[in-house]
Amino acid sequence: MAEIRNPNLQTPGGDGGGSGGDMRGMMVLMLVVLVVFFGFDYFRAKQQPPPAPPAAQSQTPNQPQPMTPAAATAAQPVTSSAPGVAVSAGISASTETLTTIENEEYKIVFTNRGAQVKSWVLKKYLDTAGKPLDMVQPQVAQRFGYPLSLFTYEPALTNQLNQALYQVSASGEQPSATGRAYVPQTNALSFHYAMGALDVVKTVRFDSSYVVTVEAEVKRDGSPVRALVEWPAGLGDMEEFVPGRARSGSVLTSANSQFTWSMNGKQDSVKAKAVSGNATLDQPYEYAAVTDLYFATALLPDVPERATVVTLHNSVELPKDPSNADSQKIPADVIGFGAGDTSGVTRLRLFVGPKETDLLKTVHTAGPDGKPTGPTLESLIQYGWLTIIAKPLYLTLRFIKNMLGSGSYNWGWAIIIFTAVFTVIMIPFRFMALKSSLKMMRVQPKVEAIKNRYKNLKATDPKRAEMNAEMMELYKVEGVNMYGGCLPMLPQIPLFFAYFRVLQNAVELRQAHWFWLSDLSSPDPLYILPILIIISMFLVQMMTPSPGMDPNQRRMMAFMMPLMMGFFLLHYASGLALYWGTSNIINLALQVGINQSHIGKEMHAIAAKRAYKRSGGNPKTIQGRR
Repeated sequence: MAEIRNPNLQTPGGDGGGSGGDMRGMMVLMLVVLVVFFGFDYFRAKQQPPPAPPAAQSQTPNQPQPMTPAAATAAQPVTSSAPGVAVSAGISASTETLTTIENEEYKIVFTNRGAQVKSWVLKKYLDTAGKPLDMVQPQVAQRFGYPLSLFTYEPALTNQLNQALYQVSASGEQPSATGRAYVPQTNALSFHYAMGALDVVKTVRFDSSYVVTVEAEVKRDGSPVRALVEWPAGLGDMEEFVPGRARSGSVLTSANSQFTWSMNGKQDSVKAKAVSGNATLDQPYEYAAVTDLYFATALLPDVPERATVVTLHNSVELPKDPSNADSQKIPADVIGFGAGDTSGVTRLRLFVGPKETDLLKTVHTAGPDGKPTGPTLESLIQYGWLTIIAKPLYLTLRFIKNMLGSGSYNWGWAIIIFTAVFTVIMIPFRFMALKSSLKMMRVQPKVEAIKNRYKNLKATDPKRAEMNAEMMELYKVEGVNMYGGCLPMLPQIPLFFAYFRVLQNAVELRQAHWFWLSDLSSPDPLYILPILIIISMFLVQMMTPSPGMDPNQRRMMAFMMPLMMGFFLLHYASGLALYWGTSNIINLALQVGINQSHIGKEMHAIAAKRAYKRSGGNPKTIQGRR
């Protein structure tokens, strides 16, 4: 149920004879829990150390920026002056050409300039403009480099490798006159460039999956040069870098990006802000990846024992208001990485696609036998410390959605159905809480009498212990559990946060629509759900008897709680608000029924008696049942 603990219910303790102090305490506790949870990721990014593996890491010089075509023309090729070394006559193309490779999952556009990728479109996923999602973010790629570029530790050599015009050849059916080819008819592209003593070959192999195989070898004077294959500049769904593009939510997509890796079957990650720029890490990586909430690009070395990885970190100043280029600027992190082989001859697999559970289970890292028999990429989906709840919740929602049909709108109905079922399951616990609160109401006059006997004592007086002992004995005799009113509600707290994690990490919920909600992973564009939550929570608060609270304080709490939750849910996934709003509507109906029961009537009678007494009246004593 959505309400974690109704603050109008009577709770024990608190000087002054009422439950107002306890209600304030509950409010403060809930506020602290929400603030701590939603601020956890932000502070963790600052506190988390850079991704330094157990062994020492070495820092490399700053990565050179990609050269413009004019600068590349002026650059001198790297040659050798060593005597007795054979010098190539030169292999290169005369003009820049584009080659497009397609299968059912993606469309990749290669350029022979640098043998790089200009575009990597995922056909089954859309951006916010409704176009197929390009995993290459063009604005930052132009500044910091394109996928499959090469990283070396010599700036001039790096620029030459990434600006040279390679000769292109295809394995299998040749590309059409327009440069388009389809898998499996064409299963590989090979790029070759040689100049002076430098000889470079890069080959990309394709199949029907989201995974491609990349082989790269750079030789100078016949000896291998360590050159790493890069994905240098974020992911394409980071649309905050598109000028004028509206942003969904209050957090930049790039702020949720992170560098993730697996070594010896153990996965770890570090937030974008904490990623070291140009740090070389020679470790047995099973995979290294850059991810955001819903997509990932991962490099899987064929020989993890010889893996070498470099992490890249840049920053872009963005206008705080996308519609106003002159508005205050805010920094946005752009992280990337490269991977290779310490032998100088690189062979690895590259996954570029959605973080979808069933898909990631099919992609295995290299095992001891050199074949893809190691752990899968499923660990790229991270629910954090709530995995034990969030993952079963996701699987349950997916099961309900699949039972309803294949339409993405069924995710909204799955959330509503699960919430309704969970709320029904929680009804017995709700009545347990009500009975416990009623018992506390019945003994409250005796509790106040005990407090009054000790009210003149200072807070440090040792006799205060006698008061507490008397109260505990009273609770024991009357069969009152001080925490019975709130303990049955505790399961709702982790469920709420688990919902948040699922909606933040399940790519299936990205752009899943439900009536006016075009994307369950984004805030409600019309604010209908936050308003509904405020109204329904207010009604539940006002309909629940609270004999221990001052009327003014009760009204303040009845407004504060709904407004606080409405404000939080105004900026977070509408799927979360759909869960909370559904639960509130059901709770409102339940509260109407409870008020007509003998428990509800007795609670209201006690509340009326105490309100009348506070106003100066002296009604007859109401005898409650035990």
